Amino acid sequence: MPIGIFYDMYVSSSPVRTIALLTVSNIFMTFAWYGHLKHRSWPLWTAILVSWSIAFFEYCFQVPANRIGSYEFTTPQLKTIQEVITLVVFSIFSMFYLGDNFKWNYVVAFAFIVGAVFFMFRE
Repeated sequence: MPIGIFYDMYVSSSPVRTIALLTVSNIFMTFAWYGHLKHRSWPLWTAILVSWSIAFFEYCFQVPANRIGSYEFTTPQLKTIQEVITLVVFSIFSMFYLGDNFKWNYVVAFAFIVGAVFFMFRE
């Protein structure tokens, strides 16, 4: 594959591509940071090694997401998008993987974050 084609694919701006890469990155991140909580019997060193192994794949998606996204979004906008995706992914993860209950105050808190997103993208 000629380098020019790869370069065009890599730097072409696409909000959908950025959001998709950030979502995949956050799925890996959530498992790296919190997945070991379901396996509390593991020795700490095992949890750390497993988490770092998973985190490698997080970075394989996070770095390109931020590079590609920087052509479309400001850095604060990228961080805001990432935080919203993190909260959505974590909410699903905590309910279905860890078995936590979803509470009404989570909805209120999330609504405030959506408000923050509104102001972040306002000119």
